[in-house]
Amino acid sequence: MKLISNQIKDNQPIPVTNAFGKHDKHSHVALSDNRNPDLSWDKAPEGTYSFVLICHDPDVPSRPDDVNQEGREVPADLPRVDFYHWVLVDIPAGQRQIAAGADADGIAAKGKPGGPSPAGGIRGINSYTDWFADDTDMGGDYYGYDGPCPPWNDSIVHHYQFTLYALDIESCGLSGRFDGPEVLAAIEGHVLASTSITGTYVINPRLA
Repeated sequence: MKLISNQIKDNQPIPVTNAFGKHDKHSHVALSDNRNPDLSWDKAPEGTYSFVLICHDPDVPSRPDDVNQEGREVPADLPRVDFYHWVLVDIPAGQRQIAAGADADGIAAKGKPGGPSPAGGIRGINSYTDWFADDTDMGGDYYGYDGPCPPWNDSIVHHYQFTLYALDIESCGLSGRFDGPEVLAAIEGHVLASTSITGTYVINPRLA
């Protein structure tokens, strides 16, 4: 089983159109197109009854002290944590692709709705739910895909891992409000195969 994309090339920069945020020379960062990339796959193992797709960034600062602060830079040696950008479960066993822009085509303040995705499968919440929790204009439950927007003053390039899991179950048994870690716990012991591609993204112009 292999995951491929016309937009995400392994270990290459993610196009700005697939990002949530982009560099702005006046305000450091501006909103971008936030369009989910296309994905396709083949050769699912025998006995596959559904797929799960998860995209996460393992390079997010574990402390917010220096994040997006003038005159400061997030140190490279700061411990990093996971930030989930896309959670889709119960993708039908016969599906072999997700079209560009099918799950997200623009930024929805307060987040997109949950439930079935036009891309196929059921949307879970991503980590922008926590990031915007105290923001009166943006706070809400962010379901489905919302793309990269690393700190504009981070000292490292971020990596975005798109991973597709082939499962021996038709449903993960999750509904309503669920996140990436809950999905990973639910599919433990049910993964027949997995495949990943990793894209990179940075807003700090010093690293571009």
